Amino acid sequence: MQPVDYTTLTAACSELRAHWLPSRLEQVYQRDRYTIAVALRTLKQRDWLEISWHPQAAHICIGEPPPRLPDTFTFSQQLVHQLGGLALVEIQAIAPWERVVNLQFARRPGEEALYHIYVEVMGKYSNVILTDANNMMITAAHQVGQHQSSVRPIQTGQPYETPPKLTGPVPSLNESAQRWQERVSLVPGAIKPQLLKSYSGLSSALVESMLIAADLAPETSTEQLQPEDWERLFRRWQEWLQALDLNKFQPAWTAKGYTVMGWGAVAPEKDIQTLVNRYYTDELNQQVFSQLRHQLNQKLYTILVKIRNKAQTFSQRLQQSEQADEYRKKADLLMSHLQKWQPGMTEIILTDFETEQPIAIALLPDKNAVQNAQRLYKQHQKLKRARSAVEPLLGDVNSEINYLEQVEAAVAQIENYQTAADLQALEEIRDELIAQKYLEDPGYRSRGETTSTNFHRYHTPSGFEVLIGRNNRQNDQLTFRVAGDYDLWFHAQEIPGSHVLLRLEPGAVPESVDLQFVANLAAYYSRGRQSDQVPVVYTQPKHVYKPKGAKPGIAIYKQERIIWGQPQLVISD
Repeated sequence: MQPVDYTTLTAACSELRAHWLPSRLEQVYQRDRYTIAVALRTLKQRDWLEISWHPQAAHICIGEPPPRLPDTFTFSQQLVHQLGGLALVEIQAIAPWERVVNLQFARRPGEEALYHIYVEVMGKYSNVILTDANNMMITAAHQVGQHQSSVRPIQTGQPYETPPKLTGPVPSLNESAQRWQERVSLVPGAIKPQLLKSYSGLSSALVESMLIAADLAPETSTEQLQPEDWERLFRRWQEWLQALDLNKFQPAWTAKGYTVMGWGAVAPEKDIQTLVNRYYTDELNQQVFSQLRHQLNQKLYTILVKIRNKAQTFSQRLQQSEQADEYRKKADLLMSHLQKWQPGMTEIILTDFETEQPIAIALLPDKNAVQNAQRLYKQHQKLKRARSAVEPLLGDVNSEINYLEQVEAAVAQIENYQTAADLQALEEIRDELIAQKYLEDPGYRSRGETTSTNFHRYHTPSGFEVLIGRNNRQNDQLTFRVAGDYDLWFHAQEIPGSHVLLRLEPGAVPESVDLQFVANLAAYYSRGRQSDQVPVVYTQPKHVYKPKGAKPGIAIYKQERIIWGQPQLVISD
């Protein structure tokens, strides 16, 4: 992940100063353990300033509005308690080339600042600290005790101390090309690390893009550079310093990430705020998505192994109970041929009433014929009772397996992170498993019963809309709330998969090509995705029911028709 360097931070703060000073602080909301969103209002606009102290993605920019969920973090509550209603009057770096931004708050523009928020964008040491006018720390996103750092502890009630100052030389527009070249080439080596070692305020991504813009490979040795190479590189160096001096930047996307200098651009971006917000939102979402998907797959695998073993045990007991009728048959035969019993017999062979085949009946020699028959009747009753007890248990376990396989299929279909909707669909599955007691509640903010409507969306050849649930909650939403009287409901037959809805207006009649198109989708969004053909049922939504007490996503249907779906023909959205 590309970290926010001094250049990006300078560019972002330059835009913020241009558009958001002064502004009124109205609200503070903490999204997660590393991010707050601050609602700012000017005479022309209102938006959310996102401040993150994530160890890999610390940044500051205008971001998305927070979700409408309770904020349970104390840090945001402390901030809004102190700063609510005050004006943000200044955004400035604490010193040249330092990645620490001082946000100043006063009652109104022109007055002395009453509070400061110091945003320290420093990798794993990133932090956000609130101080009063005398720079006494009131609260911090991450407190650092004496045992953690004797150099710079961060604790409330103590004076705020700036991070240790930069020790290396800093870049300057006044430095001559000759002096600059001498400094960089003093110790021979690859040009990229030499630049990073020679000056403070640079980042790996910035230097690499600068070198590529100068038509130089980052691994080129300083000894190999010709005078014209040094000249090209120095022009880029000056271009960078002038951009910082004049606050003129060119935000753009690159093949590996982003740039605020326009170097290596593959697509421009309208402003720095959008660039930074989108990049770090997507990168962090990608991390969370991968971790959550792995966690869900591991948990589902573990639970299913355990439950399938339980189902196998119940099935074996049920098979044993099927011998109950054999015991009763033998007891009846023995009672009908009492005269053939002899004392001390361990076995008697009698002819079956129906098949007229000989049947061997094991006997206990210390019991008479009647006692042996009674023993067989008791075994018959015992196995019969076991069957009546095991059958519902096996039914419950099989229902649970079907449900979890449905969840497993939903996770399998969300293979890669492409948009925030993918992460949201996985989070809904996690929340569903928490609600169903398969996962422990980790204590962080969840979506509760709120369900998104970011269904997969397609259009049939005739232009009819098709909606597809991405998880069990969305399946229920689609089938029992969204579906209208004229729609058609599709599902892979007896295979875990998504609920699929073909939206139809009154009087609209889909062509066979439309039905086939939707059947292909239902097959594709099911566990039968890798098959050539999958049986798909479809019916009207009014014929789809949810059994009483059934888990999310479970439905039964009637008056269905069957059509063969071909998942290999689907191009996913």
